[in-house]
Amino acid sequence: MIEPAIILPYALACLLFSIVPGPSVSVVVANSLGGGTRAGLLTILGTELSMLSMVVIVALGLEAVMALVSEAFEIIKLVGAVYLIWIGWKMFTSSGELEIEAADGRRPVGRYVWQGALVNWSNPKTLLFLSAFLPQFVDLDRSAFGQIMVLGLIVMVVATATDAIYAMAAGQARHLLTAARVRLVNRVSGVVLMIGGIWLALQKRA
Repeated sequence: MIEPAIILPYALACLLFSIVPGPSVSVVVANSLGGGTRAGLLTILGTELSMLSMVVIVALGLEAVMALVSEAFEIIKLVGAVYLIWIGWKMFTSSGELEIEAADGRRPVGRYVWQGALVNWSNPKTLLFLSAFLPQFVDLDRSAFGQIMVLGLIVMVVATATDAIYAMAAGQARHLLTAARVRLVNRVSGVVLMIGGIWLALQKRA
């Protein structure tokens, strides 16, 4: 279905796309620092579920529908930006003890998954990028739907791997922190999230 010759260059392009930190990586790192590697991996699950939905949209060729609801995507973007700023402020002002969760006090799985999905969907540029990027590797003489789904799954695998590295690194760093430094890490993470939210709010549609 996919020409073997394009797999390597395509995978390398996916790696370059995935390795650059963005709003999704910011929330993965923040949750990993706050709740450990498990929290970061659950956040990644949310981001990848949202990306899968984007790939399906591209594969179904719903660009015309996307144009019809452009105002809705502006609202989604602003909601996501405000959400990033809110959780960033909450982390900035929280105490270290509240952010370092006990083994028997884990927060609900759905909370992390929902955060990851919302933050990823709040950035319409991800969908716009996939809409422009994936078709470049499609053979027009074959079924486009199947090819785009395969290409989308490849970029998801690469993104999952790179995000997991961020999550594990942050999760391990969390255990190396002393109690006196936890608040500082929370403040830095909170500032990063708030900056990410402001950046997202200021972005213009392509």
